[in-house]
Amino acid sequence: MPALKNDRVIRALLRRPADTTPIWIMRQAGRYLPEYRKVRESAKDFLKLCKTPELAAEVTLQPVRRYPLDAAIVFSDILLIPEAMGLKLKFTDNAGPSFERAITSEAQINSLHEPITEKDMPWLLQSIAWVRRELDGKVPLIGFAGSPWTLAVYMIEGGVSRGFRKIKTLMYQRPDLLKVLLNKLTSAVTECLNSQIKAGAQCVMLFDSWGGILPTTHYLDFSLTPMKKIVAGLVREYRNSRVPCILFTKGGGGWLEAMANSGCDALNLDWTTSIGTARKRVGRRVALQGNLDPDVLTAPDHVVAAEARKIVHDFGEHPGHVFNLGHGIHPSTHPEKVSILVEAVHEAGRKKTPQPSPL
Repeated sequence: MPALKNDRVIRALLRRPADTTPIWIMRQAGRYLPEYRKVRESAKDFLKLCKTPELAAEVTLQPVRRYPLDAAIVFSDILLIPEAMGLKLKFTDNAGPSFERAITSEAQINSLHEPITEKDMPWLLQSIAWVRRELDGKVPLIGFAGSPWTLAVYMIEGGVSRGFRKIKTLMYQRPDLLKVLLNKLTSAVTECLNSQIKAGAQCVMLFDSWGGILPTTHYLDFSLTPMKKIVAGLVREYRNSRVPCILFTKGGGGWLEAMANSGCDALNLDWTTSIGTARKRVGRRVALQGNLDPDVLTAPDHVVAAEARKIVHDFGEHPGHVFNLGHGIHPSTHPEKVSILVEAVHEAGRKKTPQPSPL
């Protein structure tokens, strides 16, 4: 594999100086891009798009062709792991993802298949290899997976949920059984992320979309503990290169210190936490990624640029910041707003004085 021509993201995640603040965007390959919509229409089915390596690779590459972003992220979906474990998954444009049958019994949990990515999700690894060849070292490629708690939420609820009644009922009535499910998911996610690394992912990220719905003690027990086990089981050095790990709990601003002690290299923040305050709380233990409110991208251009500069300046003149949104980009975002954002971040980042690395 060729050497990285742009290693800003890797350097920042390892808290080393870079020539400017790097930026990539959650869901950067998606419905806000007209070129994505054309490929999605040709595929007709979202699962077919994910499972066809050349199509998944194409939409992974589209945003880094259009914008001077500092990383690409694999086009996939977190629920493909539960599907590989035996749950039939479907996507509808209006209702989102759902499983044909939600998990409702101990027998179902015990019968879940233990997936091996190479056998059960080969298209994912083929897509990663395809993207790495096409990138030719232009920027790093990020792999990802959902956290065990977040995957369990979808598996127990059967899909998108508003009240989370089923998963919380199981948590309070049968915490032992929930932990059996979480342990199975922890093994599956660890294996999948390591397979992505060996296929070519140069960084990995854990998305904990629903950890923020939990009380503190339950977050630490049911959400953070499985993620710590995953981090401990990851391949962190591959082919003489460090593979950074990013952890993101949406709504997790109250637990940053505990998250920083998980062993990860970086934390992603949502927009409800000041990045400057977060940096003071976690110190030099981890890098920080984030954290623009995605709705800012509906504002006039000068507001988009000003809000981006605020976050870069709030972080301060320290290594260890990767700019991102606080969650995924909205499908209704105008593509030109991303151009404004990327330019503003790079410009503001270049004005900061690089500091010696703490490593």
